[in-house]
Amino acid sequence: MGVGGCLALPWRCLVVLCLRLLFLVPAGVPVRSGDATFPKAMDNVTVRQGESATLRCTVDDRVTRVAWLNRSTILYAGNDKWSIDNRVVILSNTKTQYSIKIHNVDVYDEGPYTCSVQTDNHPKTSRVHLIVQVPPQIVNISSDITVNEGSSVTLMCLAFGRPEPTVTWRHLSGKGQGFVSEDEYLEITGITREQSGEYECSAVNDVAVPDVRKVKVTVNYPPYISNAKNTGASVGQKGILQCEASAVPVAEFQWFKEDTRLANGLDGVRIESKGRLSTLTFFNVSEKDYGNYTCVATNKLGNTNASIILYGLWHEGEDGVKQQAQGDVEREKSVHTRWTWAASGGQWEQSFVPWWGAWGVFGDLGWCEGHIFGFGLWGTGKAHPGAGFLAPVSSVEFCMVVFGFGVW
Repeated sequence: MGVGGCLALPWRCLVVLCLRLLFLVPAGVPVRSGDATFPKAMDNVTVRQGESATLRCTVDDRVTRVAWLNRSTILYAGNDKWSIDNRVVILSNTKTQYSIKIHNVDVYDEGPYTCSVQTDNHPKTSRVHLIVQVPPQIVNISSDITVNEGSSVTLMCLAFGRPEPTVTWRHLSGKGQGFVSEDEYLEITGITREQSGEYECSAVNDVAVPDVRKVKVTVNYPPYISNAKNTGASVGQKGILQCEASAVPVAEFQWFKEDTRLANGLDGVRIESKGRLSTLTFFNVSEKDYGNYTCVATNKLGNTNASIILYGLWHEGEDGVKQQAQGDVEREKSVHTRWTWAASGGQWEQSFVPWWGAWGVFGDLGWCEGHIFGFGLWGTGKAHPGAGFLAPVSSVEFCMVVFGFGVW
């Protein structure tokens, strides 16, 4: 209140001066009194931010004047309100109790409050400390981040609260919640792909439920092929080769046969890539489709490849001899020249294929093994049991060899 105010209302200035001289007792200095229990305020009052705080002071009929002060500010003197804060109200002013209430308490309300009384003999005071608790709140946290494998990463999580909250980082991996550290800053040196994922920051101070926020860490790494198996298929049937590659970012796939890149939709093949998996589908396998294929997986950090073989399928016949699977039999009929000779109830089957070369070895799939000279024919022969033809055995395979122009 200025000088002009005192000139206009001299009595009010006098009251203010008297109250301040009467009630402002230095902190920590007790007022001498023969009755140490009078006046008596509450113990420390603890409330959460946003709640209401009630401050009570016990008095008796010896009291002639009462007031509540916050530091050097008079809140109430008797029933007169001196505070301009409409959150502060008087609850009771009786011969036994003098109480006020502060609504919607905030952190700046925390501190010492003094109940001061005047008796006929001496001024007396009693002090209470208001403690304002604040739930934990994360006020600043790192954004989602993408780094290359091997880089160093620092994550930040700043939190506020009363009492000061404890900040904990956890890695939420696929194997469960892994403990990382108790600090506002989390440092990861030489990060690996296994350390990618979500990191959870939790701020705890037991005032309210923890404040939890998450940061996503993406770790880029070059492709590696985790699954590429050779596959068998019969002529005329569908054949599928699969190639699975892990990579971040997701890999792009290419398929090659020898040095030729395969195109989707050409030569009866379809290439389909989705996520980590790429498939090469042959809708109608032919003999020329057999062989070695290369799957190449590429992203911005590198590439890798794997060889996959598409091979023909054979099955065991009823006579115990290996035969081509259904579809391969039709292939043999169209490629080879077959003829049958029967004698006395027996049967001889022979297949011939033109051949030119210095030599050849034929050992797979039950064919005969040997060499060829000049220009000739090779083939396989089977003798089936019958009267008057060879020996009475269940099945015999043999080879004939003719040098020059002939058959072996």
